[in-house]
Amino acid sequence: MPGILGNPVLISALTAWGIAQVVKVPLEYLRTHRWRWSLLFRAGGMPSSHSALVAGVAHGAGLFEGFDSPVFALAFAVAMVVIYDATGIRRQAGKHARIINQIVLDLTTGHPLKEENLREVLGHTPMEALAGMLLGIACAQIGWFIWR
Repeated sequence: MPGILGNPVLISALTAWGIAQVVKVPLEYLRTHRWRWSLLFRAGGMPSSHSALVAGVAHGAGLFEGFDSPVFALAFAVAMVVIYDATGIRRQAGKHARIINQIVLDLTTGHPLKEENLREVLGHTPMEALAGMLLGIACAQIGWFIWR
């Protein structure tokens, strides 16, 4: 299969991303006993689809191009930045959103305003990122076995 649809690294990484997004829904149900279908299209939650995608690309690049290749080095560096952002900066932004939402709630008690709350689940815990990374690596490894 020629072209972009024949790229096993991309297919494996996108598969990992898709699985991570879909798995969020039943995992959230097990945790809260509520179906939240919006998680299919949102960032945050368990497992990290961002981590799954970039770990899948990096591992796939290493398997298909070599772990000593410049392509792997680039993919690994991008994965490090994305995972750092997901577990660091975006997670802190989520904590800030939670505090700001509580302040707004406190200020408006007794005088409810129709304000939209900030999204609080923006980033990932280290465990969510690790789960995404492992999913991405597993999908890349399966893709390597299929397409090599």
